[in-house]
Amino acid sequence: MVGLTHDPIDVARLLNEVRRPGCGGVVLFLGTVRDLTGTDRTIALEYESHAGMAQRELTAIADEAKSRWPMGGLAVIHRLGLIPVGEIAVGVVGSCPHRAEAFAAVQFVVDELKRRAAIWKKDHTPDGPGTWVENPQAVGVPTV
Repeated sequence: MVGLTHDPIDVARLLNEVRRPGCGGVVLFLGTVRDLTGTDRTIALEYESHAGMAQRELTAIADEAKSRWPMGGLAVIHRLGLIPVGEIAVGVVGSCPHRAEAFAAVQFVVDELKRRAAIWKKDHTPDGPGTWVENPQAVGVPTV
């Protein structure tokens, strides 16, 4: 499972997608919307994407992880739309025979999706929608 959704992320479904009898290490990363961006108060984040580009890049990242680590399963899901503080914006879960491999693979996927996927975010403050946040890690991704 690799993709984008406007729906809340179902953590149990993500875990069930990757659990395998031969995999003792299952690592789950959830990126949730926090109430501060730097020193500015945040009430929500808004995510948009170029769906086709983002889906292709998420799939490529997942394929790279599977080629580098002995993964039993991998699920990557990024939410789009307006997401309030405390809700999940991104979920990555991976299973491998051992924990160190699972941690490394999931960290790789999270770092690469933030760097490469055509997904943009806007901070919403108590004063209204702010500006689109430029991802300083992004490489070759158009900015809004």
